[in-house]
Amino acid sequence: MALNVVRYSDAGTARWGVVLGSGVKTLALDASSTASLMTDEGLELARAAAAAGDPDRQLADLELLCPVTTDRQLIAQGLNYSSHLKEVGLPSGRLPFNTLFRKASSCLAPADSPVIRPAHVALLDYEVEIGIVMRKAITAPVKVSLDNLAKYVGALVLHNDVSARDVQLPQTQFYKGKSYRTFGPTGPWLTLVDAEDLRRFNDIEVLLEVNGETRQRAFAADISYKPAETLTELSEIQDVGPGDLIVTGTPGGTAVKSPGALKMFIARLLPDAKRWKMFIENALQDPDYLKDGDEMRAVARTSDGALDLGEQHNRIIPESSR
Repeated sequence: MALNVVRYSDAGTARWGVVLGSGVKTLALDASSTASLMTDEGLELARAAAAAGDPDRQLADLELLCPVTTDRQLIAQGLNYSSHLKEVGLPSGRLPFNTLFRKASSCLAPADSPVIRPAHVALLDYEVEIGIVMRKAITAPVKVSLDNLAKYVGALVLHNDVSARDVQLPQTQFYKGKSYRTFGPTGPWLTLVDAEDLRRFNDIEVLLEVNGETRQRAFAADISYKPAETLTELSEIQDVGPGDLIVTGTPGGTAVKSPGALKMFIARLLPDAKRWKMFIENALQDPDYLKDGDEMRAVARTSDGALDLGEQHNRIIPESSR
């Protein structure tokens, strides 16, 4: 069984703790940044605490914080599940390129926190995703393979890439429509992984429900550009560091299902304002977009529970109710 580590608030002080059944063993480790856990020292402390047992807290009593801190980079992959591409009209189910973009780290939020819908956003969508958390810095081009992936990746985590489609699509940019505050519920914990665990990446199944109705369900095997290939390409572009988060895309079942709209977006075309106005007006009639009061539930795990990234519960609330 892989090891799960939570980040929680202890009277206002952030702490790390290893999950031991219904209990938690606190680590004597700085929890102000995810980078501190994703070091050799931090990972060794976590594994030693798990081996020793003796929890000092009850998991149910803790206020869990986002396990990825906002000082870390948040990098995302888009259009990366074949089921997602097929449902929007691309029969191959694979793009000829890996779609990479940034999200503002300030969108990161605890796993069970409300998602705040900005007043001007009407087409709010969900995207359940698996995230990989870096343990080793990459500062130059490297060749990453499944054989050495564990050298670079220290943990997996559940993420929901909440998206304002009426910002993202008409403006033809990912960053703004996916970066509003609270648009990145992450956790509840980090699942520490080794080489054997990462070889089971394809076996992880993600699930997202809205008000108890299944909307998304797929295995990571459906991902086109897997973590090793993505890290190899990313290393040619930029640096990444310990604790940085890369989320790997979402499967089919999102609310946005207009082949015309997404094909235009993928092709980087800019249709006239009237055309986008028509798209938004039609989409407003689609009941799959999130409404105030909707409840999302997201899960990611293998069928045997050996890799269990946990469960999220998020309620949509309007900006005015903050």
